[in-house]
Amino acid sequence: MFVYLLTDIFFYLIIISLLIYILYVRRTPDMLRTWSYVFKNKTGIISIVVLSFFMLIAFFDSIHVKKKILNNDTNQFIYSNDIQSLLDIILLPTYENFEKSYSSPFSSKLYSKETIKLKDGSEKRIYPGLAYKGNHNKYSKNISANLVITAILSLVKSFIIFLFFYLIIFYRTLYERKNNIFYNFKNNNILCITFYILLFIFLLLYDLSTQYYVLGTDKVGVDVLYKSIKSIRTGILIGTLTTIVMLPFAIFLGIFAGFIGGIVDDIIQYIYTTLNSIPSVLLIASAILILQVHMANNPLNFENIYERADLRLFFLCMILGLTSWTGLCRLLRGESMKLREVEFVQASQTFGLNKFSIIIRHIIPNIMHIVIITVVLDFSALVLAEAVLSYVNIGVDPTTYSWGNMINAARLEMSREPVVWWSLFSAFLFMFILVLFANLFADVVRDAFDPRASKKYE
Repeated sequence: MFVYLLTDIFFYLIIISLLIYILYVRRTPDMLRTWSYVFKNKTGIISIVVLSFFMLIAFFDSIHVKKKILNNDTNQFIYSNDIQSLLDIILLPTYENFEKSYSSPFSSKLYSKETIKLKDGSEKRIYPGLAYKGNHNKYSKNISANLVITAILSLVKSFIIFLFFYLIIFYRTLYERKNNIFYNFKNNNILCITFYILLFIFLLLYDLSTQYYVLGTDKVGVDVLYKSIKSIRTGILIGTLTTIVMLPFAIFLGIFAGFIGGIVDDIIQYIYTTLNSIPSVLLIASAILILQVHMANNPLNFENIYERADLRLFFLCMILGLTSWTGLCRLLRGESMKLREVEFVQASQTFGLNKFSIIIRHIIPNIMHIVIITVVLDFSALVLAEAVLSYVNIGVDPTTYSWGNMINAARLEMSREPVVWWSLFSAFLFMFILVLFANLFADVVRDAFDPRASKKYE
């Protein structure tokens, strides 16, 4: 049975909106020409492929189901309270069994010594072996040889899958259709190579994860690699959903303030100046505390912990959106004040066109480049914001997989002896990759949409 959490629904709406925007771009020559600059750039192509891969993981992790289980008392099948995502089902061999405690990456033993009672009655402190992974080489008893064979087999499997996609999808869309925006691009090979590398890395990690804990385990024996991958959805949702919330406020208030002016401008300036004067951390903390009180007083409104955690994640996105629109609003206000003095806007007013029609026909189309640039630039900042907020315990629910929660847990792990470093490293690595390519993509989009920038990709 499919289960639709609140964030799932909004994530589906984001995907649908993105598809609609792609169709709009394909039918608009000017927008198509602008976006072609992004696809002509090597950095832009690589960034799009990597970010699409992250979005695909988040999408699979947003399809939730309940399993059917057999009730021994009634001998009938019922739905379990446990909720799994499609990503959980795909990654099931990598996390279905938990170890006792910490274990380092690719280790076959626990990270801490335990007192074991021997057969002769004596006691000895040793590093206990892992129960499920670490000693389960598939192809060779020698660990090094097993790793090499696994890498070679993953390379072959990824090549076969890539060849299938290339013949069925890439070749037809990139080379056969001459009206395709990709046709005759010089960097199609870059796209294919990036796709192949990502596919190889995924298959290699998947195959290794069935044999070893690639990034070790945490305090309760959960695979850290699994936690890092599951945290991708949280990071993507924070970045995208927050952006969707703040855009209407920023666009309409900024345009009305700049174009209409007068008392409307004064009121809007007062609102965003007041919001800017209040530390956003205090607003977020107070909102999260109010939500926690509400959930504590109404426990029957939630069937399970998943709905509680999902509501907190959704509420956090709302609060971040309501407190982060002021910067874009100020930019759009200044641009609207400049546009209202432009000749074609003055001519429209002279011919009696009402202000609302002028805003729709002339103002909004001429400020969209600022909106797109700002949205893309702010995405990475919002991903980092979640990590910071979770670190100070006012972010997502502790039961939610997120890089912020992993970093928060690493505070104590880094102070113990011996040091447990891999949780912090894993969270940093995945967050670094997402933020890096988001920033690279933002730079390319800025160069493409900024009318003052030289189109160096022609």
